[in-house]
Amino acid sequence: MSFRLQPPPPARPNRCQLFGPGSRPALFEKMAASAADVINLDLEDSVAPADKPQARANIIQAINALDWGRKTLSVRINALDTPFWYRDVVDLLEQAGPRLDQIMIPKVGCAADIYAVDALVTAVERAMGRTRPISLEVIIESAAGIAHVEEIAAASPRLQAMSLGAADFAASMGMATTGIGGTQENYYMLRDGAKYWADPWHWAQAAIVAACRTHGILPVDGPYGDFSDDEGFRAQARRSATLGMVGKWAIHPKQVALANEVFTPSDAALTEAREILAAMEAAKAAGQGAVTYKGRLIDIASIRQAEVILRQAELIGG
Repeated sequence: MSFRLQPPPPARPNRCQLFGPGSRPALFEKMAASAADVINLDLEDSVAPADKPQARANIIQAINALDWGRKTLSVRINALDTPFWYRDVVDLLEQAGPRLDQIMIPKVGCAADIYAVDALVTAVERAMGRTRPISLEVIIESAAGIAHVEEIAAASPRLQAMSLGAADFAASMGMATTGIGGTQENYYMLRDGAKYWADPWHWAQAAIVAACRTHGILPVDGPYGDFSDDEGFRAQARRSATLGMVGKWAIHPKQVALANEVFTPSDAALTEAREILAAMEAAKAAGQGAVTYKGRLIDIASIRQAEVILRQAELIGG
């Protein structure tokens, strides 16, 4: 272990982030009543340019008026290459009240993007006398974003979460696909004449997880575009969870239950984690650094793995 210890991520459940356009306020109450851990009210891609001012007003009104329970409440602002983002930040922080938890910054390409938003947020907070700082989350959606992912992860103490935005990422990379997440038809290998599909997003997800874990940030998988394909969503989510991501976006209400299912530790996983800790305690009492459990070797690293599972269950239950 490095002398500089890996910082813990924010202690909050983040299994599912449910998105809804700010231009459709009729959806807000249903979103607030959903089982999603995080709500992302959107001012960016799902809102037409002419509708953005009204969408912003809709979101501010809903933040102040609705009961959002214990959910993390976040708003995705417009990208920094648009004329909309500064007004998004100023109006939200001046008018939305203390219930707003987080701002999501899309299409982040470098640490300076985070600095710009952080500086504006800080100025408005001071002017308004806000006592609870707004946190930030970012989306990696470009070649520049993935190339600078570690410096982005280290850019601000406000930063709490990072997601992969597959569609814009694919476009920026020049990938020959129109799919959003999941396996892609032409990304396969052949063995004995049979096709085997690999995951084209794996390497980018792994880079995001490594950067996030290095700097104490929650790594989150982004959207799965085909909301009619439950098994495809589950498969993508399970791959992400195995890599170390803590949750996934839902772009349709039916995906909330699927994300919560995958990112909630199962009873079997919790039982095994507790048994591993008990076995290692027994080994420690016997002066041993490792022990056999169900036919496989476990050691001190196994304790850390088991503790991750138990800590996730405690956050969800707490």
